[in-house]
Amino acid sequence: MTRPQPDADATAARLVAAGCAALVDPMLTIEPIPDAVLPPGRFDALALTSVNGARALAARRERAALEGLPLHAVGRRTAAAAQGFAEVHVAGGDGVALAGLLRARLPRGARVLHVAGEERAVDLGAALAGDGIEVELFVIYRAVAAGGLAAHTRAALAAGQIDAAFHFSLRTATTLAARAQQAGLASAFAGVQHLCFSRNVAAPLQAAGWPTRIADTPTEEGLFALLDR
Repeated sequence: MTRPQPDADATAARLVAAGCAALVDPMLTIEPIPDAVLPPGRFDALALTSVNGARALAARRERAALEGLPLHAVGRRTAAAAQGFAEVHVAGGDGVALAGLLRARLPRGARVLHVAGEERAVDLGAALAGDGIEVELFVIYRAVAAGGLAAHTRAALAAGQIDAAFHFSLRTATTLAARAQQAGLASAFAGVQHLCFSRNVAAPLQAAGWPTRIADTPTEEGLFALLDR
């Protein structure tokens, strides 16, 4: 399990409940950006593209002033993490779906506040520019890459005890591939089934020559469904 905490432990617990052994080695650590400044002006909607963004926003003083905006969340987990909003609209789980939701619900001339991290899988501003919808970024957290693989991961890999790995994001997949290469363990990871959120997430793993399978839906449930195949 390479996703950041606390989600790594939550997914690992679900795996254990399903009868699997689970090993946690987060490839990213989420850090808030305390001095982030809210863009000035009036907004017509709020967009959240990650659970981490929802959690980081919950800890900020600006949160109360934004709760009156209609929230547009990338998926159900992000919407659930962003409690307290009176009006919530949920997209289908990825940035393309969220852009489509905003496009369908907002008129030309609307202004959207996109609460996000330093690295983003989708550029909502570019996606909506042709629709006359302005997007302002409020970057309130960063994801810091792990410096290397944990000792317990190396030991389990050497013992042939890792059968599959879950990959939820492009950044975690890219980091794992890089750290495996640095440790001289890239060939060992070729014996692991890499279960991926999307084709985009799978790309760096496929480039490393590792076997990948892609979830039918970009959700945790989609990844768990791959375990039964």
